[in-house]
Order: sequence, then structure tokens, then C-alpha cells
Amino acid sequence: MVRGTTYPCRRADADGGMPGVQAWSVAPANLCVSAQGGPAVAVVRLHSFAGNLVEVPEGAVERFADELRGRLIQPVDPEYDTARAVWNGLVDKRPGLIARCADSGDVATAVNFAREHDLLLAARGGGHNVSGIASCDGGLVVDLSPMSAALTNPATEIVRAQGGVRIADLDQATQPFNLAVPMGVVSETGAAGLTLGGGFGWLFRKHGLSCDNLLSAEVVTSDGGTVRAGSKPSEDPDLLWALRGGGGNFGIVTEFEFRAHPVGPDVFCSLVVHAGADAGEALRAIRSWKETIPDEVASLAILMYGPPMEGFPQEYVGRPVLIHLATYVGDPDEGERVLAAARALGRPVVDLSGRRTYLELQEFFDADYPAHELRYYWKSRFLTGLDDALIDTIVGLSEAAPSPRSTIDVWPLGGAMARVPAGDTAFGDRSMPYMLGIEANWENAEDDDANIAWARDVYERTGAYSDGREYVNFPGFYEADELARSTFGDNYPRLVELKRRFDPQNLFRLNHNISPTG
Repeated sequence: MVRGTTYPCRRADADGGMPGVQAWSVAPANLCVSAQGGPAVAVVRLHSFAGNLVEVPEGAVERFADELRGRLIQPVDPEYDTARAVWNGLVDKRPGLIARCADSGDVATAVNFAREHDLLLAARGGGHNVSGIASCDGGLVVDLSPMSAALTNPATEIVRAQGGVRIADLDQATQPFNLAVPMGVVSETGAAGLTLGGGFGWLFRKHGLSCDNLLSAEVVTSDGGTVRAGSKPSEDPDLLWALRGGGGNFGIVTEFEFRAHPVGPDVFCSLVVHAGADAGEALRAIRSWKETIPDEVASLAILMYGPPMEGFPQEYVGRPVLIHLATYVGDPDEGERVLAAARALGRPVVDLSGRRTYLELQEFFDADYPAHELRYYWKSRFLTGLDDALIDTIVGLSEAAPSPRSTIDVWPLGGAMARVPAGDTAFGDRSMPYMLGIEANWENAEDDDANIAWARDVYERTGAYSDGREYVNFPGFYEADELARSTFGDNYPRLVELKRRFDPQNLFRLNHNISPTG
């Protein structure tokens, strides 16, 4: 036998019964017989973080599985395809191993295994990141999705949550006390990735970004150790600074401690629809209205094709429209009064405004973003303004979208999130008045090229109106080499130093990567 030669391989059946015989294929993590000048041994072939194949002895994989309180899933297991699936249906990666972790000890065990065997490693919280970084081909996925508990202390308004918690889990833990942690606008989103990348939602103008409300975190670092990031004397304040917007570059967060705020149970929402022909006029009106609103108001203007939703005028279904959704996160009666101006902007064709529970608001967009079904490619821009030329450009680009599910979203910023100095968190500069979300959403694989090209065209044609920064949670596939450097700006050198301290070998590289070499 010679090195690199492969032979029929014996692998244990998923139920632990008699092993079967299966030939080597290109799929990762096959158990094969290999030799390097000595007796034949069974090995599992995985991918290193450099992209090479690594032969890991079968016994080492078995010991890894035995050390986990959770479950180690391999390609032969019946639940493999379910376990490897992430939210974005465009992402179809085949990990070599998936460690379904039960606790932080499992996460540390998995990190140690990856480091010791030089394996490509992906960390999965909710698996919702549009870029698909929660998975990898041929490497090890450290899956925290079973770790989804959240506990609220209503007296202190502090919430403790495990690393796999989703927004829905947080909302269910906080709303019984009429509290909420500032999070995103789709309840199936994982809180970990959202928070580590910033976190925009309905509360950011009143209470800041998700990362601004992170009080402390338990982090498993690349050496398998555990560090508490926080502001207490026994905690690491520099790591907390980095986690507030710096992403998953520094370790895997197994527990978050968040500040919650009084919200709900009801809020008032202004929801009006404008015809596509009036979209430019509506955006100009929203631009002026934005300068008058209190911090309690957050809004989102969505250029799209009319959806077949309840109450939506049938004559506008499938036609270009602008939907303006604004929320007042305070007393609903006061919200109805304050948002009367939003409802009067432009010439709306229908007004669907009214009271909703905060939970209903958080779930409002869920049906539009089904897991595993649609294909998604999103980009973003922070905008220096919303001038007339830009408005005309994005209205036309929206109408040219190849998929009726795609949207161009205008997020008016400001409020509490904008008052945090750039150097106070890794997230950095907050001075831009708007964020542009570019969402290509479609159904069929044969339409991949057209939809990705459309999103990239929107991104390129709006560059002149941006400061060059992007929202790292809407990153495409992280194909922009300078994304981290341009987005973090003056904070980048400090982040590089912290990367060298906590992850000098760049084990945690599947993200908007901050290289330890700078």
C-alpha cells in the first residue's frame, strides 16, 4: 500500500451495529484504510484550514465523540443532511464532522480537536448568516444550536442566554416581563452572529444596537480555554470591546449576558404601501420626516414587488411598490399620535397600520424568509445621504430585479446607536444617516447567476453614495478582501492586536476575517 491510495472502507453504521463496506468518494470524512510505511490503519479524511486533506485516525474521532456530552454527526448518519443544512438554501456545504454541543465544555473539546488536527472549523449558532459561514466543506462544524436556553431576571432586567439562542427564544424569555433585548427583525435569526456583527432591529434608535446591549460573554478561545469578557475586575474588557461588533474572530461565545429594556406587550406600527410610480416621492418624504422623529421610532422603507399578503391591495400584487413600516417602541396611544405623520407621507394606496404585540412585530417578516427553501445573496452599504439621484437609481434598480422576492431596503439610522463614539465598540463609526440593504431572494438554482449579478450591480452603482463601509452581517460571501479593514477603520489596528492575542493561528477565520498578521 502506498500513501494516498484508497481502498474500500469499513465504517460503523449510524446505530452502532455491524459496520458496512463502502468505497472512498470525494465526499469528506470517509473512513478509509491508509498506510504510511507501516501497518494499515483506519483514518477519517478531513479538510485542514489551509484547504488540504488531513488524515485523522479513526480512534481519535471515536474518542472525540465519546468526550462529547452532545452528539458527533458524520456523513453516514441519517440526520446528517438535516444537521448540515443552514438557513440559506443557496449554501450546500458538506462538513466532515458536526459536533452538536450540549454545553461550553463540548465547545472547548471541539475547538481542541480542530486545533490539534489542523482542521477547518466553522462555528454555528442559529445558522442564519446569509453568507453560509455556519458551515464548511470537509471540516468540523461546532454546532451550538442545541444550546438555546435564555433566562430573564426581571428585577435587574438582565438576560443570560446560551450561544445557540435565536431571537425568538430571547423574545419568549423576556416578553412575559414586558422586556426585550434589542435584536433583529426576523425571529429565526441566531442572536450570536447578529450581536457579534452589530445588530439592527426595531429598538436600535431607542436602546442601541444588539452589541451595545452586550454586558458580558463567556468565550471559548483558540487554545480551548474559557475567558469571561466583561467590565468587572475579574473579566476581560478588551475582549468585550472586540465582541461588540468585531464578529466571531476571537472565539466562540457560549453564553451572553444582555441588557433588556421595557417594551410591549403592545406597540403601534405604521404600515403603509405606496405604488411603485410614487416610490421616489415617498422616499423623499421619508427623508424629510426622518429628521423630525423621536428615538422611540424606527422605520424601514422597502422597495419590492407587492406580496400576496392579507389586506394587500390585489391590483398591486406582483407590481413595484414601496412599503414603509415604522414602529413606536413606547406607549401605543402615543405611538399612534406620533406616527400619524408617517401614515400621511406621500400618496399611500393602503394603510395597514395598527396595534400589534411586540411578538407579532418580531415575527412579521418570518414567512418571507423561510429556512432552507429560498436562495439568498445580500449586500449592504452605509450611505452618506439619500439624495435625489440615489433615490432615482435604487427605484429603477428595484424594478429591474430578476426575482419578485428581492428587495432594496432603506434603513434610516440615528438615535441612540449613533451617539456611541466610534472608539467605544469594535463596530466603529455610526455617523452615517442611512443603511442600504440589498437583498436578492429567489427560488431556483438556475436563476443563481442572474440574481447574484443583480445584487452586485446594485452594490456597485450605489458606491458613490457610501463611505465605503458595509454592515458585516449582510456581506455577500465575504468576497471583498478589504471588508474588515474598510469597515472597522480606525478600530482595525486594535482588532488585529486582539486577534493576535486570542487567535494567533487564525483558527476562527470563517467570518469577515481579521488576520493576525494585519
